Amino acid sequence: MSPCADFLRPLVLSGPSGVGKSTLLQRLLFEYPDKFGFGVSHTTREPRPGEVHGKQYYFVNRQKFQELIDEGAFIEHAEYSGNHYGTSFKTVQEVRQEGKRCILDIDAQGIRQIKRTSLNPVYLFISPPSFLILRDRLQERATESDMSLQKRLRAALNELKFAAEPNVHDIIIVNDDFEQAYLKFKNVALGERIVGDTLPPLADQLIS
Repeated sequence: MSPCADFLRPLVLSGPSGVGKSTLLQRLLFEYPDKFGFGVSHTTREPRPGEVHGKQYYFVNRQKFQELIDEGAFIEHAEYSGNHYGTSFKTVQEVRQEGKRCILDIDAQGIRQIKRTSLNPVYLFISPPSFLILRDRLQERATESDMSLQKRLRAALNELKFAAEPNVHDIIIVNDDFEQAYLKFKNVALGERIVGDTLPPLADQLIS
């Protein structure tokens, strides 16, 4: 059976921190270990304990990262907390050559850059039911300082504002019920066309 047409296109996954992207991805990769490949990014930050070069990230110094920028190697790149991160065309090609679909976890800034390239991915946004529910989820983690939490919330608000702009994403999935959200996510990842959800109006998300 030949794959669906959209399966051959990279899948750009986005959504604010705490919305459940990692959990959805982990379940998908566990259920279909041979169908998908995760785009490994380059970064200038130091490896954390247990991280392996070429698995979690390609760890490079600033000079090498700048050389890759100059060569036009990156689909998108950005700086966070003093470290640089970038997704290369090469890593997407490597996944495709293995006969797998490449999944990229990209934020709003990166999506703006990707839209100026010839990558032609499917853009999928995972939305919380509301901003306040997302805030509660992040607070329940109890793993961050107040300053770090506020930073994540500001970034989340920016992601939601960007997602509300016309024609940014091809499909939106609201992660209200995880099982239902995963079924939709799995179908999209497998290249099927689905009827996505409607993004909750931002004003409603802030006051609900």
